[in-house]
Amino acid sequence: MSSYGLKVKGKIFAMFGRGQFVAKLTRERVDDLVAWGEGVRFDPRRDGRVMKEWTVVRAGGADWVLLAREAYDFVNRAAS
Repeated sequence: MSSYGLKVKGKIFAMFGRGQFVAKLTRERVDDLVAWGEGVRFDPRRDGRVMKEWTVVRAGGADWVLLAREAYDFVNRAAS
């Protein structure tokens, strides 16, 4: 993963790259976004090994600002 992105307490919680918004959320939330067709699991190596707490949301999908706030809260709590 890139070191570029939005961080809280030194941990990335959201980033934008290759025309996609990527956010770290709970596994359950990622599962919901995938089930609703709003996101896909993040596969940074592009080899099928996905990161279960990261989702990719393309333009026109779920609201990126709301997801970034949710990701911030999730990572901020986990880093405490």
